[in-house]
Amino acid sequence: MKRLLRADTHPSIHVPSRGSAEVNFTWSQVLAAVSVSLGSMVVGFSSAYTSPAIASMNSNASSLHVTPQEESWIGSLMPLCALFGGIAGGPLIETIGRRTTILSTAIPFILSFLLIASATNVATILAGRSISGFCVGIASLALPVYLGETVQPEVRGTLGLLPTTFGNSGILICFIAGKYLDWSLLAMLGAAIPVPFLLCMFLIPETPRWFVEKGKQQRARKALQWLRGNNTDVSYEFSEIEKSNKDAEKCENESAFKELFSAKYSRPLIISIGLMFFQQLSGINAVIFYTVSIFKDAGSTIDENLSTIIVGIVNMGSTFVATMLIDRLGRKILLYVSSTLMTITLLILGTFFYVKNVMQIDTTEYGWVPLGSFVVFVIGFSIGFGPIPWLMLGEILPAKIRGTAAALATGFNWSCTFLVTKSFSDLKAILGQHGAFWMFGVICLFGLVFVILLVPETQGKSLEDIERNLTGSGKDKVPVRTVRRMSSIANLKPLPSSI
Repeated sequence: MKRLLRADTHPSIHVPSRGSAEVNFTWSQVLAAVSVSLGSMVVGFSSAYTSPAIASMNSNASSLHVTPQEESWIGSLMPLCALFGGIAGGPLIETIGRRTTILSTAIPFILSFLLIASATNVATILAGRSISGFCVGIASLALPVYLGETVQPEVRGTLGLLPTTFGNSGILICFIAGKYLDWSLLAMLGAAIPVPFLLCMFLIPETPRWFVEKGKQQRARKALQWLRGNNTDVSYEFSEIEKSNKDAEKCENESAFKELFSAKYSRPLIISIGLMFFQQLSGINAVIFYTVSIFKDAGSTIDENLSTIIVGIVNMGSTFVATMLIDRLGRKILLYVSSTLMTITLLILGTFFYVKNVMQIDTTEYGWVPLGSFVVFVIGFSIGFGPIPWLMLGEILPAKIRGTAAALATGFNWSCTFLVTKSFSDLKAILGQHGAFWMFGVICLFGLVFVILLVPETQGKSLEDIERNLTGSGKDKVPVRTVRRMSSIANLKPLPSSI
């Protein structure tokens, strides 16, 4: 990994091509992907912080104790503020740039955790959670857009899943550290995690597409050359970016917001919103947030805290599997598998609680069923509906509306996160625990139908090809170039809460 710090070198790894041309990739793209993904690790840690921290706050040794109502706000304030951060992120990535927007979250992340670590009252903790939540919203929007615009199509799936992988790593780090550190020291650890993220962001350039949009062609070409390698001919790719920008400028008399709801852009917008809807209405955040209480209710024979760590490890490991498969199998296949696994396991969980709570049958000897179902559910989510909606957010949104549409989709996602997390207890009271899981299972089934009917395969396609195929008429669609005319083509095989 030390070689990644050498931003001026571009060693190439050669692998067999699917076509007749030889393909390779540059480590500068990996450095760019890792740098922004470190921000996702901060997001994951921030999302998971309340789970061990609240338990620590209510321990006998704690100097700060919180009421159930305060617990609820400490947990839910982050997704609520992330909603506003997501809305603000759209204009920011368009005006100051993708990289600068991501970089601007590092210092506030550090300050938010320092504020929590030094807190003597709940109000200070809420203030820190508000700041971190706002930054989470901005980062969750800007990260996929940056990667979508900088990484080559043949490796965009693999490197595009790095933020999810790092995000899940942040969640696991928080859970493990939370067993040994109190809420204050855990917040100090949270303040240290953004430091390498802050330093690495200074090593990478702004996206070439943003430079072209701002009329800075020379800087755009320099950034593209850095990303693709000094010995790579970037003329064709650069001309494609310029052409796409000129096409977008033809409609500049209309605002991006008005264009957002035009018939031309309806399909990519519906797909983005739909994927976010089915991601959150799968119940993932309710399941993860209430993991310990669910295991207690199930009367599981396995220790609740151990079960939570097992689920966290599976969550992270499954994302690694997804990174190895996504550029081989494609997005749609993984979404098919994901929705199918989630549907089956949620229906099994619902049936288990129905048998236990409604039919009043002793389920002691089947205490392994909740953990087994949780593990398979998390595997299903982590290989498909967890990372792919965020990945495709940076792929399918046309350049003209990318910032505005990404802000809308991100804000919608965090709204769903807040509502599902806050309403899970009410759902259990109204529908019963079994009914809540059955409801989520049926929604996952509808998600499968949505993917089959509407979601396109974007594997190996350039952003320009994807845009033309989604917004142009059938006769105007441009054939997909699985191997682009470049001397450096990537074909390398490598979190949101549910991020």
